[in-house]
Amino acid sequence: MNEQIDQLISSVQNEKVKQWASLLDKKYRDRSGQFLIEGVHLVLEALKGTTQIATIVYDNERGIPAELKYKRETNDTPVTLGVEWVQASRAVMAKCTGTDTPPPVFAVLSKIAADKKALYRDKCLVVVLDGVRDPGNAGTIIRSADAVGADAVVLGKGCVDLYNPKTVRSTMGSLFHLPIIEADLMELLPEARERNVKLVGTSLQAEHTCYSYDWTHPTWLLLGNESEGLSPAVREQVDESVIIPMAGQAESLNVAMAGTVLLYESLRQRKYDS
Repeated sequence: MNEQIDQLISSVQNEKVKQWASLLDKKYRDRSGQFLIEGVHLVLEALKGTTQIATIVYDNERGIPAELKYKRETNDTPVTLGVEWVQASRAVMAKCTGTDTPPPVFAVLSKIAADKKALYRDKCLVVVLDGVRDPGNAGTIIRSADAVGADAVVLGKGCVDLYNPKTVRSTMGSLFHLPIIEADLMELLPEARERNVKLVGTSLQAEHTCYSYDWTHPTWLLLGNESEGLSPAVREQVDESVIIPMAGQAESLNVAMAGTVLLYESLRQRKYDS
């Protein structure tokens, strides 16, 4: 058992604390190549993966959460062996997470390197976001893509930052489970078409419903901005459009809900359509 006493940081003026807190700002995340995750669940998910974890910081009054303490004492993978563990005051925890009620633990990680090969796997299913700006929507779509076993998620220019703390929280750990690639869609989409990938969007004028469309082909599902939909340049790249039928009086579904419906129809056809 590891009996070492971890460094205690109590002042919000500490240089490490200033560095950690700066990661709440995209500019400093981009500059340092690091980001923050908070809460026991996300830290456990990070420890299961291969992402480089620099530091785990826990509330000194509450101590190391039991699940993390067990992981620390029993897991000797490279992910856990190189981690710096620090105990911090409640004030430090609040400053670094930007919350009035700080979590019991947060961690500092290196940004995740994504393999673009996943975009072109056999019978690939990839979700492409074009101008999705709400962190909750982006995070939910990433969770849904993970849930259906999609190969990757692409965030085009104009999307919310993947490492925005609200986006990270909304993924509930799914950002560690599948490749998430930030890219210029005007470069990526033509390449996908050259590789015989079907680019599928949504449209109220579509000839296919999402249930009559054949999702078993290599497919990239394109989801657009919350209010404007797909940008004109991206819409020009679309091969097929589908519509989600609605039997009630709701005018529309938000982008995260619509994306989830489409992804689950794809899963049904690919895995359960006998």
